[in-house]
Amino acid sequence: MKYALIGCGHIANNHVKAVKTNKLDFIAACDIVPDNIEKLLTESDLQNQKKIFRYTDYKTLLLEHPEIELIAITTSSGNHAKIALDCIDSGKNIIIEKPMAMSIKDANEIIKRSREKNVVVSVSHQNRFNYNVQKVRQALDEGKFGKLSHGNICVRWNRNKSYYDQAKWRGTWLEDGGCLMNQCIHAIDLLIWMFGEEIESVYGIIKKQIHNYIECEDVGIAILTFKNGAIATIEGTTNVYPKNLEETLCIFGEKGTVKLGGTSLNKIEAWNFADESMNKYLDKASKPDNINNYVHLYSDVVDSIIKHRKPYIDAIAGKNSLEVVLAIYKSSITGQQIKLPLTDCSTSDFANIFK
Repeated sequence: MKYALIGCGHIANNHVKAVKTNKLDFIAACDIVPDNIEKLLTESDLQNQKKIFRYTDYKTLLLEHPEIELIAITTSSGNHAKIALDCIDSGKNIIIEKPMAMSIKDANEIIKRSREKNVVVSVSHQNRFNYNVQKVRQALDEGKFGKLSHGNICVRWNRNKSYYDQAKWRGTWLEDGGCLMNQCIHAIDLLIWMFGEEIESVYGIIKKQIHNYIECEDVGIAILTFKNGAIATIEGTTNVYPKNLEETLCIFGEKGTVKLGGTSLNKIEAWNFADESMNKYLDKASKPDNINNYVHLYSDVVDSIIKHRKPYIDAIAGKNSLEVVLAIYKSSITGQQIKLPLTDCSTSDFANIFK
């Protein structure tokens, strides 16, 4: 399968590793900074691959390579939607880094046009493929938790000034969003996915407490109410001193309790079920899966293209997590509980809230 990459920054390394493992035919790479392309290809031991065409304009790439079947978009977040729509209009299947867009309008347009063009769109919420995350999901699907009561995610991380100095777009409303949109969105995706994705309302508050050199929030706390009656809380921050402390996901049900932790929610810290047969999972579950989850993501997307099926993590899943973050932002401004779905909302709506 012929492949191209648009955006060659830090996260692109994970994509290229998945491309190599899945044996895709890497045709072209694009970045507005040519040195970023060469750095990425060198780090990936592909520097001598002359067949990989280099571009600084993705539209030229699309024009000159109609044979490409799959494109990954790993640019700054604020450019995801525009590039995605142009790729879709060119008939390309795409993988979009999170978040898929910065507005509900753009997310809806990506979903609409991908259906019209009959192309696959997947969003990089690759932590769904963690072995232990999969086991929790299996337990949910088999009804082992019984009635769900409540859940929680905590992302207690550190990001210092040197992190934001690496790229001017980081921490801006138009190009990035704050800790909830960037650092916490993977855990938010897992939380709402585990609880059925049908959210009734969101109430939240965000603050810029310490990072006075960015535009957006560095801490956010929210309460979610699901249509199935369950409730959940979100705590996300980049204010932890002096380094990352934890990332956790807790699920509490009538007949089961689980807590995931570790570097990417790949470690089981609590696993208790009324059904004692569930304990058989613990032997393997105690050993985190070290496989790059982008490998699983790419494998699924390639298979979905070949078999003309929906990918495991589709564009609607990408919109769901985006919508929750935007609803938290909106709730913080209005002081009100926000009912979902949002008709339209964008990070640009909040550009002046901390001035």
